[in-house]
Amino acid sequence: MSGYLKRLVSSLGAYQLANAVSMALAVLLLPVYTRYVTPTGYGVVETLATFVIFVSIVVRFGMIESFLRFYFSDEDPERRNALVRRAVRFLVVTTTVAAVALVIPAAPLARLVTTTNRPWDFRVAVLGVWAFTNLELAYALLRVDERLRAYAVASVSNVALTVIASVILVVGFGQGALGLLIANYGAALVVLLGLWWAMRDRLRIRSAVSEPLSGLLHFGLPTVPAEASVYALSVLDRQYLVHARSAAAVGFYSLAIKLAGAVAFIVRAFQYAWPPLAYSVKDEREAGRLYGLVTTYYVLISGWVVAGLGLEARWILRLLAAPRFFEAYRAVPWVSLGWAMYGLWVVLLVIAGRAKVTRRNFPAALVGLAVNVVLLILLVPDYGIAGAGVALCGAYVGMLGVMYLLVRRAFPVTFEWRRLALIVVVMSVLTVTGDLFLPTSGAGGLLLRAVVFLAIPPALLLTGFPHPQELTQARLLAKRLRSYRVAGRGVA
Repeated sequence: MSGYLKRLVSSLGAYQLANAVSMALAVLLLPVYTRYVTPTGYGVVETLATFVIFVSIVVRFGMIESFLRFYFSDEDPERRNALVRRAVRFLVVTTTVAAVALVIPAAPLARLVTTTNRPWDFRVAVLGVWAFTNLELAYALLRVDERLRAYAVASVSNVALTVIASVILVVGFGQGALGLLIANYGAALVVLLGLWWAMRDRLRIRSAVSEPLSGLLHFGLPTVPAEASVYALSVLDRQYLVHARSAAAVGFYSLAIKLAGAVAFIVRAFQYAWPPLAYSVKDEREAGRLYGLVTTYYVLISGWVVAGLGLEARWILRLLAAPRFFEAYRAVPWVSLGWAMYGLWVVLLVIAGRAKVTRRNFPAALVGLAVNVVLLILLVPDYGIAGAGVALCGAYVGMLGVMYLLVRRAFPVTFEWRRLALIVVVMSVLTVTGDLFLPTSGAGGLLLRAVVFLAIPPALLLTGFPHPQELTQARLLAKRLRSYRVAGRGVA
């Protein structure tokens, strides 16, 4: 079991190197962007970004999901290469057809999606659909081969190119929202072409037979309605805000999502590293135990980060954004919690994928979508962007509950319900109490809330959360660290 956990941790580190660099640069550049891009412009960029991902989910027809699943079904290198070529060719065709279909009516579609007359912004977003979708498959190939260094180099290069181009276009040339879009999707295109060149030997046409296209689509297509429905949660809240409120409201809401990046950092790494590892475990019982343990650790780490963001959101906004964006703090706790819940959805998706019951994903996602619509209508008129965040969390609660009921018999997982309940209760009580009764400004409020945040691990320890073997391993680790320090002082 520990070997699997070590593989997961090492994969998480490589997959999140780019996100770590991206977050660090975002911290430095947010004060710049929020002064050179208006809330309305920022709202347009984020609305189009969600549009790009949503269309990408549809036009790939579940091919990336099928690729991840079937790559481990055959260990023959040439048959695996044939699978790579089939998947790449399929996505090139589908994304090209979709791009042509979207570019022609760019002006009316731009008004429909963003409520603004920005056809060139929309055209760049269409380029993003093509580049982003194909790049996701190229990244998936690096992940299944566990080429951690290559993945890190490619993803960090993508971030670096995006940041450099953003500064040049937004600050240097004053291109605002259009500059951000060109920088993001132009960098993705450059990195995609570089990866294709590096993989050119695997992409050359050969005669080897791979999994039939019908078999790939049979597995992948049922995942599309569910994945599209899940991601529609991100599309719906922005679309409802942009039409019911304004593009500026979307700008505030989207900045809150950016500030929840610490949770997104964990979730994205988990989303990339977990499926290849989870599918590679051959023994069913061992897999069931591993899935339960990883879920507990994921909830512990992501939940603690959510608590910190909920307590300190106001100070983070004052530090990182222009004053006109301060209203975004209202949505930060809720969208952070929504991000964390998405990681649990990834766990259940892998369970369904392992049991080959992917058709059960859609009913659960549809329930989440329906709950989201109802809560948006009820909450946004009175509570604005905070209401949209609450609606997102409510949708995930409904979706996760239904999904669990649908897959629990297909593949048994030993979830640690007592420990999961302890995490939820302890963190919720301390975070809500701290937010309601502690100051909302000043150095004193910042420090008192930090004390509450740091009190969460000791509180869990006092409730008996850790297993005895975990405490033993923690003591051994602490002992090793002390011995390293002593040895280091001796050398010095």
